[in-house]
Amino acid sequence: MEGLPGHHPARGLSPVRRLIVWRHGETEHNAGGIWQGQLDTDLSPRGEQQAREAATALAGLGPTRVVSSDLRRAAHTAAVLGEVTGLPIEYDERLREIHVGTWQGMSQGDVAEQHPEAVAALSRGDDIVRGDHGESVAHVQERVMAAVGELLADLPEDGALVVATHGVTGRTLVAALIGLSQRRAWMSMAGLRNCHWAELAEHRTGWRMVSWNVGVSESVVSTSDR
Repeated sequence: MEGLPGHHPARGLSPVRRLIVWRHGETEHNAGGIWQGQLDTDLSPRGEQQAREAATALAGLGPTRVVSSDLRRAAHTAAVLGEVTGLPIEYDERLREIHVGTWQGMSQGDVAEQHPEAVAALSRGDDIVRGDHGESVAHVQERVMAAVGELLADLPEDGALVVATHGVTGRTLVAALIGLSQRRAWMSMAGLRNCHWAELAEHRTGWRMVSWNVGVSESVVSTSDR
């Protein structure tokens, strides 16, 4: 689902609670096809540009609270939104990216060559533990839903929460909230691009996805969600 910044088809006359799930800007590892997982990497110059452009657009959505993964690439992305809106940035380690164990720091090509069975399993949609001692998507769902559940419990009826997070974690969160199985999400939803976001709105029947993969500069994004 694509949407335009500032466009809210789900809103009516009554206040609607909103959640914006925002992926961090590009890093050199994103650009180089390196599995990051929970490596604490910085934004690239292009990632910093993406964060500035996205923050301006997101400010127009009227965020009322911003909570970020504590990894630098997400925290620095969120900090730009804080500068634009004046909102304080809070941090929660449960919003980190999926841990990919021994694959962290390896190129996608090397992982495919050294662990072909695991890569094939991921391609089939099997939810395996990454890199021998990392996490599965099920593990990510458990921790990110615990964190966001607490945040949503405190969100007022007209609040708009921005969660600055990562590719796999962001897709996992959105799928869980809208009731989509993680396997279906993995197989059918393109990963959030760098500094792109999804917007969800709460309805009587639960959370609905208003937009997916919304961003500003289509020419300066990476599609890798690792």
